[in-house]
Amino acid sequence: MEPLYLGIQIIHHCVFMRISFSIGLLVGTLDVVLDSSARVAPYRILYQAPDSLVYWTIACGCSRKEITEHWEWLEQNLLQTLSIFENENDINTFVRGKIQGIIAEYNKINGIKEDDDTEKFKEAIVKFHKLFGMPEEEKLVNYYSCSYWKGKVPRQGWVYLSINHLCFYSFLMGREAKLVIRWVDITQLEKNATLLFPDMIKVSTRSSEHFFSVFLNISETFKLMEQLANIAMRQLLDNEGFEQDRSLPKLKRKSPKKVSALKRDLDARAKSERYRALFRLPKDEKLDGHTDCTLWTPFNKMHILGQMFVSTNYICFTSKEENLCSLIIPLREVTIVEKADSSSVLPSPLSISTKNRMTFLFANLKDRDFLVQRISDFLQQTTSKIYLEKNMSGSYISSDDEVRERQFNLNGNGIPTATQALMTMYRRRSPEEFNPKLAKEFLKEQAWKIHFAEYGQGVCMYRTEKTRDLVLKGIPESMRGELWLLFSGAINEMATHPGYYEDLVERSMGKYNLATEEIERDLHRSLPEHPAFQNEMGIAALRRVLTAYAFRNPNIGYCQAMNIVTSVLLLYAKEEEAFWLLVALCERMLPDYYNTRVVGALVDQGVFEELARDYVPQLYDCMQDLGVISTISLSWFLTLFLSVMPFESAVVVVDCFFCEGIKVIFQLALAVLDANVDKLLNCKDDGEAMTVLGRYLDSVTNKDSTLPPIPHLHSLLSDDVEPYPEVDIFRLIRCSYEKFGSIRADLIEQMRFKQRLKVIQTLEDTTKRNVVRTIVTETSFTIDELEELYALFKAEHLTSCYWGGNSNAIDRHDPSLPYLEQYRIDFEQFKGMFALLFPWACGTHSDVLAARLFRLLDENGDLLINFREFVSGLNTEKGINWRFLLGLFPHLWVILLIIGKKSSQENRNYLRMWSQENKSKAKNSRDLPKLNQGQFIELCKTMYNMFSEDPNEQDLYHATAAVTSLLLEIGEVGKLFSVQPTKEADSSSNNCSKTIQNDSSMSSYSVLSAGSHEEEKLHCEDIGEDTVLVRSNHTTSLHRSTSIDRDWAITFEQFLASLLTEPALVRYFDKPVSMMARITNAKNVRMMGKPITSASDYEISTMSG
Repeated sequence: MEPLYLGIQIIHHCVFMRISFSIGLLVGTLDVVLDSSARVAPYRILYQAPDSLVYWTIACGCSRKEITEHWEWLEQNLLQTLSIFENENDINTFVRGKIQGIIAEYNKINGIKEDDDTEKFKEAIVKFHKLFGMPEEEKLVNYYSCSYWKGKVPRQGWVYLSINHLCFYSFLMGREAKLVIRWVDITQLEKNATLLFPDMIKVSTRSSEHFFSVFLNISETFKLMEQLANIAMRQLLDNEGFEQDRSLPKLKRKSPKKVSALKRDLDARAKSERYRALFRLPKDEKLDGHTDCTLWTPFNKMHILGQMFVSTNYICFTSKEENLCSLIIPLREVTIVEKADSSSVLPSPLSISTKNRMTFLFANLKDRDFLVQRISDFLQQTTSKIYLEKNMSGSYISSDDEVRERQFNLNGNGIPTATQALMTMYRRRSPEEFNPKLAKEFLKEQAWKIHFAEYGQGVCMYRTEKTRDLVLKGIPESMRGELWLLFSGAINEMATHPGYYEDLVERSMGKYNLATEEIERDLHRSLPEHPAFQNEMGIAALRRVLTAYAFRNPNIGYCQAMNIVTSVLLLYAKEEEAFWLLVALCERMLPDYYNTRVVGALVDQGVFEELARDYVPQLYDCMQDLGVISTISLSWFLTLFLSVMPFESAVVVVDCFFCEGIKVIFQLALAVLDANVDKLLNCKDDGEAMTVLGRYLDSVTNKDSTLPPIPHLHSLLSDDVEPYPEVDIFRLIRCSYEKFGSIRADLIEQMRFKQRLKVIQTLEDTTKRNVVRTIVTETSFTIDELEELYALFKAEHLTSCYWGGNSNAIDRHDPSLPYLEQYRIDFEQFKGMFALLFPWACGTHSDVLAARLFRLLDENGDLLINFREFVSGLNTEKGINWRFLLGLFPHLWVILLIIGKKSSQENRNYLRMWSQENKSKAKNSRDLPKLNQGQFIELCKTMYNMFSEDPNEQDLYHATAAVTSLLLEIGEVGKLFSVQPTKEADSSSNNCSKTIQNDSSMSSYSVLSAGSHEEEKLHCEDIGEDTVLVRSNHTTSLHRSTSIDRDWAITFEQFLASLLTEPALVRYFDKPVSMMARITNAKNVRMMGKPITSASDYEISTMSG
């Protein structure tokens, strides 16, 4: 049997080996399939102990040169020392100890600490960065063995999941395949099942689909993919996605590479998110741990099996049986935590007492001592600045009222302020409806009071199915605000942020921005039919809450529909309570609903369409054809039915929403469709369908309401159509639970993830199209080229956000700006793109030209340029062929005029002027200023640099020398006909001299070969600080800083005419430049670190999007 490796040299048991070529492919394939190694190293240095069949790998290398360097180091530093040892065992001990010592020293120098990571994962990190050209800042989260399907042929390899990329590598029988996909480019992520493979992951981008299978743990892999894709979608939404997440620590460059660190932290973040959603806790609450236990429930005298969750500020419990019992105990309410005596009936009990004299008894705790210690630690950390528990149905004490009155009267116009819920001040009762309805309302209040007595009152109450049943029957008017705070979790945020709202109001009132303008415009459109908002007291309260929130969360600011929801909150809650309810609504319960693009509502619209397809299939196709679902769902979801139902009925929906969450809205929407199936199937168009649904919702009544009917502005009954039969809101809600109650919150979250990818990528595509449509008339690029440039520009922006830059993501991304100006790059990113895209970017002068062009494009001087500015600069360079020369080359002229100094507004006007092709080119060329001698020298330098590394470099140099010589003659002749220079010309020349004196960045040029007219041509020898321009028939030297001829000047027409006399220059500017090819090459370089050399470089597409 042929050996796998062939020995080249053996010294003292150190074997220098090269892989045998005939079976090297087999070794590489086995390494990829069976191990994490990305590709086998063809050279290895092994150490074999005496009488042992085991080899220790000391070094490996991809080339003979690399491994030889390791071998020489061993000969100099290790092998010579071995001769002093007398026996083989001493040599064995010394060699192993020496190698381990070298590794330990390296780790110490580089700050790497030994940990419990596997060596394979450390190798995987190194290979990940090496194989895919990723910088060290790109963190590998985990990697999995799998098969990638290219056509009908699977490729066995490894998928690497990092924070920003999904990568795949395979090396099979000599064929290498790579795949790199940015998470932000993924449009769909699904776990599918086929006949051949029961589990397969499908990853879709805008341009392709990728299939992976044969995972050892597909659920774990898919869950991690979902999480990483979610993080990427958040990055596209706002800047928070780029900010360092406190629950996901970023490893420093020299910190230990832990396989468990990032993966474990991501898992912990996912668990914390589920924990917060389950118990409606503040968004910064982190789960510390959970354990199985039992809870003694005094209301039914039972021990309920469930789980206890402990976090920084809360102890929570939920039963194993859904909706049986749940409990939230804020640590701020805890007074005593003690271990009770164990017994066979009650093993390992733990008693927790609270300020409202409630005691909770947990038992069957596996590690009670450790749990008590953790709770004690968190109790010590709990801040002492906590409000005493308030009587939530009463008002504040008088001293608080005085403070509140003083702080809320900030507008100084004498408008009275309310210190209680507006409904209590504007409640109107109809005498004819007084007795029956008030009696029913009284019974509801008594039922809740009995419930409180049995299950507890306040945040620590036991929450059971009976609690939900009471909510579904309607919350009494007097208790609505209290229970909304409780069920939404807003009570916790308000209790832990005393004085926050008052301070925010004080800081925000009197300040104006786009959000406050929109708020003022919508104030009088917020429930105008209700008397509470028909006077300045209600309007002022609404203004304060909306303005305070806009200043708290500028990413959202203000969005239409927020005014309607907030006005209802103010009716039933005090002003500060309404603010915290709005916080809970916008930031936790309806995430991303109220931003400029209403992403959350669009996501839930997609979820609703899926649910409609599953639950009312007979109606789904009809509704899709009519396009009704997308129309109705936005208005229903954004306002929680408040804008489409009578007020007294809609508030019952809000009751259920705060108790059960978004599933109630989905259930109710499906119930409305189900109740109108027959009518909708007979509709001919969307208008008729909307009328049917509008009339149905207008007819939804609340016969238990003690309020007089409030006119509903949404009513569509403007004709003689027979009134729709009344629909009882409580019956409608019960029907929604009976038919669609199986919809679970976790199912909704899974569907939301799928729709979020689709919605955000659709919005990104829409944005791209809008940007291209806006800018296409300003450039000579095609639509396809602009779309690709936009994708590349955005990718550069995102990459700089991933891996750092001279400015942070918040500076570079401003969501308030127009779409084409939102993404911005700094000079470092521009320099990289300049080198890849601009035809003139070649040779050593590239960075200098990039710096000059960047200064010109940076109109506002903030050291950032947006996409419009970038394209205007690139359009200067677009396809320098001859028919565009007149329209394009003056850009260079303008750039030359401002070399070495900051761009003036005049020069920027020239740049914009020349980008408008509808103007007369001849007229524009006459508008350009003349070029003086100092600027002409810079023109010579730039011309020579433009042709650097061109295949016809020498011919172009000769032609340029001829042109410059001719232009010198023209300038000299022009002096004879010029008038005395004005003061402005002198000033311009002086400025130019200073500019040239300060710019020595281009300092070395080749001596030109003069050709047949050498005696008349210009020589440029080492142009630098002491540049001398020499003509053979003149002895006058033009020293850069002292000998500039201020009377000498040429025009653009003279320059252009001279250029046309040289065929080499004409051919150079007539040569077409393929921008699409440059874009494709730039994308490849950015993702793979190398330019495209041939089609065979791509076994798998290297980039998506």
